[in-house]
Amino acid sequence: MRFVLLCLSLTLTATPSWSQEAIGLAAPAEVSDSGLLQHILPRFSLKTGIRVIADESGAMSLTTVPPGDPVFARDGVIYHLSIEDNPRQDRFREWLLSDIGKRTVESFAPQQGAAFSASLEIATTDEAPVLQGDTALGEELSMTHCGRCHVIGPKNRMNGLGSTPSFAVLRAMPDWSDRFQAFFALNPHPAFTQIDGVTTPFDPERPSPIHPVEMTVDDLEAILAFVSVISAADLGAPLQHQ
Repeated sequence: MRFVLLCLSLTLTATPSWSQEAIGLAAPAEVSDSGLLQHILPRFSLKTGIRVIADESGAMSLTTVPPGDPVFARDGVIYHLSIEDNPRQDRFREWLLSDIGKRTVESFAPQQGAAFSASLEIATTDEAPVLQGDTALGEELSMTHCGRCHVIGPKNRMNGLGSTPSFAVLRAMPDWSDRFQAFFALNPHPAFTQIDGVTTPFDPERPSPIHPVEMTVDDLEAILAFVSVISAADLGAPLQHQ
């Protein structure tokens, strides 16, 4: 009899407590519709006994811009988690940033679209001067010429290719200026890019495989000016271990 009571006591002690009210987590539609939350939230709750549910008016929120901790990314868009001053919410944040949380995110295989990545590395950038140029024109040219492959900003965040970095991620790289100034010489751009007076015309026998990107040096300077004023992506924080 004592053995049975002891086993019952140990079972009750090891079982997570579900008595506390659930914490709501608001997320963009593309995250909610992907099924990611249905994958990670029950696993966190089972591990900790803290219920977190998807809720548009939740106390915690996932957004595509800071503030908040960058927790995972998809298609070049980085999602940030914002929480209140609450120990249970902080526990969820710590779990999502831990090795276990990251593996849980990356183990999810969506039925449609690219997978989510939680392997965000730290990016440190030096302060760079704002380049002179027409930033408004630069944004327009970026959308026209580069937006078919790269995520330029919120306006086309759902249209970029998953295999190409967003402008915000490129801006976070220490050599971002060099990359943009010489982009036409970096693969795969030479195959379809022409800079008036700079690049060699296409060989008639080897035409551009896609509709060519054609611009002037002034156009490129405007794009550089635009990129110099956009916010660099925060690519992550050091892992926190419990």
